[in-house]
Amino acid sequence: MDVGVQTVFASHGWSAISDAQVYEEDTALALLAEQLGYDCIWAVEHHFFDYSFCPDNTQWLAYIAGRTQRIGIGTAAVILPWNDPLRVAEKISLLDHLSGGRLRFGMGRGLSRREYANFRGIGMEESRARFDEASAMITQALETGFMEGDGPFYPQPRTPIRPRPARSFKGRLYSVANSDDSVTAAARLQARMVMFADRAWPKRLPQIESWRAQYRELNGEDAPPPVISDFVYCCADEREAEEKGPVYLATYLESILEHYELRGDHFDDLAGHEAYAKAATVLRRMSQTQFLEGYLEATAYGTPAQIIEKFRARYELFGAFEAAPAFRFGGMPFDEAAASLTLFAEEVLPEIRGW
Repeated sequence: MDVGVQTVFASHGWSAISDAQVYEEDTALALLAEQLGYDCIWAVEHHFFDYSFCPDNTQWLAYIAGRTQRIGIGTAAVILPWNDPLRVAEKISLLDHLSGGRLRFGMGRGLSRREYANFRGIGMEESRARFDEASAMITQALETGFMEGDGPFYPQPRTPIRPRPARSFKGRLYSVANSDDSVTAAARLQARMVMFADRAWPKRLPQIESWRAQYRELNGEDAPPPVISDFVYCCADEREAEEKGPVYLATYLESILEHYELRGDHFDDLAGHEAYAKAATVLRRMSQTQFLEGYLEATAYGTPAQIIEKFRARYELFGAFEAAPAFRFGGMPFDEAAASLTLFAEEVLPEIRGW
């Protein structure tokens, strides 16, 4: 079982923390992750707000690649509508060269109206069409060494990618899939489906099964394991875990609701966001407490034994998966995040690696 660490570059929940300190702490945890035996360091792309800010995850990952020897690096994800496809393909090819083939390329389409509002000329209602057009162009360029396209958003004459991609990215493609159309996109791209631990897993099972069926139909082979990202607080003391874990997770959940406006009605008439419109309707009927309780049930926090139990329940429900937990979020002090990361590596990793 492959287990990485997701890095989210957040300042929401901390008092008087500077952007520099955010990067110092997340970078230190990433370097510690290699020492502890994790498989990959994942970096998000987000812009402008305390929720998360990493305007160029390939740039940060290049630094991490230069400071490490073994651990994989991954984009979680490059938000394609916010980036020119030609530049994405060039950056990904370059980073794969610099890291010696350790790169995993993850893609997403973005969900925050607040972020879209600051990218002039890029409408959120275009996100699905832009993602589909750009993702096909980029993945083809990474295989052939040439970028071309005749679509409405990114007309591109045949252009070489330099440095030329040295290795195939088949088996190293990932795509965020929280809605049915994104599930289909991931299968079409022959990419691993990336999910967040944000709702009851039996309710997510139909999406996982749909992705597997479409993947098999489109690609003539069984799908690889999906990827799950949890926000993890791992603590040896059960009482302390129960006291602190929900506080950090509630603070992070607060930032999610603010950043994505998940209870808003702006999804209602937004093309390509029908699933989010339905979800927003449900969330408006729920209290904050009900939402938090569901979130705490879905994600993995607690003692190592409790986390293992939650992971095993998922494993028994839908089989093998890759894990990409985040350990620094919700105002958690750095020493606690480092201790959580370390304890997870010492007591959870040896167990789940054997599954």
